[in-house]
Amino acid sequence: MSSSTPRCLLSRLVLGIVMVLALAPGSARAVDPLPTAPAAPAAPVVRDALGRETPEGMVRGLLKAMAEEDYGRAAAYLDVPTRRAARKGLSGPDLALALQRILDKGGFLEPASRLSTAPEGRLDDGLDPNLERFATVRTADGPVDLLAQRLPGPDDTLIWLVSSTTVTQLPALTDQVASGLLERLLPSGLDEGPRFRGVPLTHWGALLGLAVVAYLASSLLTALIRLGAAVALRREEQGLYRRLIEAALAPFRVCLAVWAFALGGLYLGVSVVARQTLGALAEMVGWIGLAWFLWRIVDAFSAASLDRMSRQGKTGALAAVRFFQRTGKVVILAGAVIVVMDTSGFDVSAGLAALGIGGLAVALGAQKTIENLVGSLMLIADRPIREGDFCKVGTTLGTVEDIGLRSTRIRTLARTVVSIPNGELAAVSIENYSRRDMFWFHPILSLRLDTTPDQIRYLLVTLRELLYAHPRVDPTPARVRFRGVSRDCVDLEMFAYVRAEDYADFLEVQEDLTLQVMDVVAASGAAFALPGQTLHLGRDTPTDPGLRETAEAQVRAWREAGSLPLPRFPDERIAELKGSIPYPPPGSVHHQPVEPAADPPVVEGETPAVAVASAWMWRPWRKGS
Repeated sequence: MSSSTPRCLLSRLVLGIVMVLALAPGSARAVDPLPTAPAAPAAPVVRDALGRETPEGMVRGLLKAMAEEDYGRAAAYLDVPTRRAARKGLSGPDLALALQRILDKGGFLEPASRLSTAPEGRLDDGLDPNLERFATVRTADGPVDLLAQRLPGPDDTLIWLVSSTTVTQLPALTDQVASGLLERLLPSGLDEGPRFRGVPLTHWGALLGLAVVAYLASSLLTALIRLGAAVALRREEQGLYRRLIEAALAPFRVCLAVWAFALGGLYLGVSVVARQTLGALAEMVGWIGLAWFLWRIVDAFSAASLDRMSRQGKTGALAAVRFFQRTGKVVILAGAVIVVMDTSGFDVSAGLAALGIGGLAVALGAQKTIENLVGSLMLIADRPIREGDFCKVGTTLGTVEDIGLRSTRIRTLARTVVSIPNGELAAVSIENYSRRDMFWFHPILSLRLDTTPDQIRYLLVTLRELLYAHPRVDPTPARVRFRGVSRDCVDLEMFAYVRAEDYADFLEVQEDLTLQVMDVVAASGAAFALPGQTLHLGRDTPTDPGLRETAEAQVRAWREAGSLPLPRFPDERIAELKGSIPYPPPGSVHHQPVEPAADPPVVEGETPAVAVASAWMWRPWRKGS
């Protein structure tokens, strides 16, 4: 072994130690199984300088070149078959000029809303994926479609050009397309006059005149329609058909004028540049007119529906009609904005895609709005309240004035207005007082502790007779029960339902019942108990012993005769008493006189005092009185 070998091994050992020390701080990364390769830089997006990446960009650039009369640049939008064009002595600018003249005479471009703004074009037009129809020409043999084709362009891009097939047809189409009215009627020298955007001023003037004529013609036609509708529907002043016609005439006039303008410009043979410039504006006006038409139709349907629902008393459907009216208007407005933006050249598809990406953020940000909208739908579907209902929502008591998309307004008893978001309204308990079929009459009579058992029996009988006999009390659940003896009183519970039109009517009936209850208590010789917390220092007023004896004697007479109606009244007795009390009470201005009652039955062996009590029981609510 030579002396250089140890030095070589030593140098390798030192180099290895240095490498280990250098990698020591990154030893944790050295254990990774597979290091991640660095991401390749994104390839730069190459844009076509002439904007031919989409069919819409191709048509826009071609028209701009024609308007500037730069046919050399216009030829860059054509796929010119060089050899065939050279044999016929045609150059690219000549073919571009021929294309413009064909479109001027009898061709029309696709509307801006139908020209695709996507690089791949429209895939639902029934053509080859690399072909796109961008114009149509009227000939004697029928319409001929002009096609664009997607081809490789500079810098490895794909661009749209007028297809070579269409370009080769241009010389023949020049002779086949019929001249327009403007070219046939006006002297040819007018086309040589001043020009604006590459179009003679006579063409611009012809289009403006056509717009005026189209509007006047549509106004005359709508006036005739209004006159005919007035004659045909003269008996139906506020009917649905009359409303629809009146609502639709104004926007229909605008839409009809736009349609006549677009069709007239084609048959006049006006320059395609002028037609396309004003045509985009006309198309925008047409879409706005259509949105206006739908807006007024929704208003007319809603007004007719609201009138019909009001006449039929279906107040619960009013809020639903208003909700769908507002929702329909929102949809119409949103659709009109999208279409107008698309007509103006904005990339609406990209905006809608952005809405899909940001949908979650919008939903989170508009959570309360969506919650209130869902609450509105629930209120309309369930209809727990309607406009005009008196109800209690949480702690708010009042009358519902309006059920909107976002909130519901309630007029309180203090005449203030409380707005409750519909999302909260759908989550709280709602007590609707307007839905009551009957009103609850439920007093608790607290009598003095010295009330005797026979007095209580007397009161149970007479108070039940009072409830059964009153014409405004439902006798089916009516009852009076002895609840028991408390520390400072004897409690009797009355339970009944009163038939009344509204709360004010119920208060009147309750007042009459309460006064008659007080008369019955007084006639029994009993008295209402004073509150146990009150220290009564005055001399106690004694009850009338005669009335007490009378009530107790009556109970004894019932018991001896076997006619005591406790614990419940016989059905025939209830039927006999039903409606026998005069209401409104005697002496009221609303009272109607009745025939005098027959003498009450006298139980054999009863005393005169008992007979007096029995007559009192029978006099006001005897059957037939």
